[in-house]
Amino acid sequence: MRKPVLFCDFDGTITLSDNIVSLMKHFNPPGWEEIVRGIVSETKSIRQGVGEMFALLPSSSKEDVRRYVLETAGIRPGFPELLEWCKEHEVEFFVTSGGIDFFVYPLLEPFGIPADHIYCNGSDFSGENIRITWPHACDGECSNDCGMCKTAVIRRFPSDRYYRILIGDSITDFAGAKLVDLVYSRSHLTERCRELGLPHVPFETFHDIIRHLNEGGFEA
Repeated sequence: MRKPVLFCDFDGTITLSDNIVSLMKHFNPPGWEEIVRGIVSETKSIRQGVGEMFALLPSSSKEDVRRYVLETAGIRPGFPELLEWCKEHEVEFFVTSGGIDFFVYPLLEPFGIPADHIYCNGSDFSGENIRITWPHACDGECSNDCGMCKTAVIRRFPSDRYYRILIGDSITDFAGAKLVDLVYSRSHLTERCRELGLPHVPFETFHDIIRHLNEGGFEA
């Protein structure tokens, strides 16, 4: 019997809003919207686009940017309960985030998730503008230039030993959705799963996911 393992997106999944888009809208540096259009149309890689967007912001704005995200992100209902469910059932839970360390870690701190179970991008404020760093870049099997490569993390858990479950909502989850056994999806990810015929269960809150899991929602 394969052991279940969960990989959960952060922006727009654990949090109620997509924090990167939200803060760009708020601080509104010239040129950010064009970069987003490039990411969505896939003419820019996620790594390139995210790096370019943050490079529009001065390093001196670090505390303002951080404070804005912490005050506006909001945690999706049922998240603590899902973590508790995972503990009770001895299911490993990993956060696989295309977000940035300076807001991902503070927002997750109250929930006691081990640091080695949180994957996200890094940041460098030593220069004039914010520079994003990529400690979890694509492995040799991925050429998407993801920035934080979710498929590289998923591949560390072989499909013959693990029943792999992805929870997500958007473009950073598209590649991972093709690898796993089951997707809990929102928003654009639901549309993509329908297009590709991938096994998925749409959700609004983490309570929906817990309910599905308790009903025997996966066959490991």
